[in-house]
Amino acid sequence: PPAEFVPIAEQSGLIDQLGRFVLHQACREATRWEDGARVAVNISPMQLGKATLAQTVRAALLDSGLAADRLEIEVTETALIQNEAESFEDLRQLYSMGVHVALDDFGTGYSSLAHLRAFPFDKIKIDRSFVKDLTVRPDCLAIVRAIAGLGRSLAITTLAEGVETPEQLGRLRAEGCNEVQGF
Repeated sequence: PPAEFVPIAEQSGLIDQLGRFVLHQACREATRWEDGARVAVNISPMQLGKATLAQTVRAALLDSGLAADRLEIEVTETALIQNEAESFEDLRQLYSMGVHVALDDFGTGYSSLAHLRAFPFDKIKIDRSFVKDLTVRPDCLAIVRAIAGLGRSLAITTLAEGVETPEQLGRLRAEGCNEVQGF
């Protein structure tokens, strides 16, 4: 599973090579999609803040012929904490190229509303841990409601991860989530 594989790649120093490979493959694959949908690629914290991400993304887009606005880079707030200034500079370069940037796993770890002020994220991804118990735990519902409201107020798309039941989907729609991922 990625939760086991990615840390090993990071510790062994292979994450940059692996990240480049995944990015290039994802961009190439997306060019074959007839519907023109956007492809999302997660970036490891180890790839962020080294002033090489924009160059890597630019190369993948040029190599594949994918339009920049069809690529979405996903970063976690934990990734931003490590080298905050450098990480935001990497994201600004991507944003200036037309690449979309999503804040993944929002509401877990080191969540900071200051990050939403520091960078114009295109999307906030609500972590699956809140969605899982959305219909049975009032605290989960309150957190989802707050994040969806925050997204609406800031004109940022909200996406709920881990949607597995029609009840969850209905509740998320009622709360104003724009997009969902899951089964």
